[in-house]
Amino acid sequence: MSKDSEKRPRGGRPPERRRERRFAPVSPGDRRPDQLWLYGIHAVAAALGNPRRTILRLAATPNALARLKEEGAPLPATVEETENRALDRLVGDGAVHQGVAVLVEPLDSLPLTMLGDARLIVVLDQVTDPHNVGAIMRSAVAFGAEAIVTTGRHAPTETGVLAKSASGALEWINHVEVPNLARALAELGELGFTRVGLDSEGDATLETAMGGERIALVLGAEGKGLRRLTRETCDTVARLDMPGVIKSLNVSNAAALALYVARRHLDTPAA
Repeated sequence: MSKDSEKRPRGGRPPERRRERRFAPVSPGDRRPDQLWLYGIHAVAAALGNPRRTILRLAATPNALARLKEEGAPLPATVEETENRALDRLVGDGAVHQGVAVLVEPLDSLPLTMLGDARLIVVLDQVTDPHNVGAIMRSAVAFGAEAIVTTGRHAPTETGVLAKSASGALEWINHVEVPNLARALAELGELGFTRVGLDSEGDATLETAMGGERIALVLGAEGKGLRRLTRETCDTVARLDMPGVIKSLNVSNAAALALYVARRHLDTPAA
């Protein structure tokens, strides 16, 4: 399923319009859809329970509706009971919707100044795969990270695929969108964050790179890794030491391990 099909419930722009949008420069606001379908039991239940969400429509099969009630999800006054084939047409063939979809307005991103007393955040340097970003959000919430920081461009917009991969975490973690990552990292340093970049060729091991009372884990794009300026703005570039033949992991797996190490550091009393 394409990203375009997720952003529009049905139909789509004419092909010539799609080509025009693909190559035209866009601002972060232009990239964000006015509304989108989220699907899957966990993603929909979390969206329904998020007071910051604007819910426009809820469509569900009777079985999925019963599961939402079991999850304790607050249901809107009007629910459209439907069947799986109708949901396929709404969210696209191949989407694992589990019998439920909700039409919502996207969440607003926050500025860096809203991080407050956050102690653990994840910074993504042009990680573009929505499956990876969703999985990283899920791990970030699991290990108590307070925010995900991405750039306005070269990052996936909020979509059904991302929300399904995040399994509800999209609703539970703050999203900070910045125009310039190097500048944002410099500001995070001023706020007292130890900025730890992850790279298989890093000079330090991940365990020894942890320091301070606030940590920003910085992960690079799939395949390309951290950009030069991003590396130079980090306090440390660290590696995951692995004894096996394969020396690098998928970015979402690396994020989960790094979050575990960072959380252990932050939760260990100073000697």
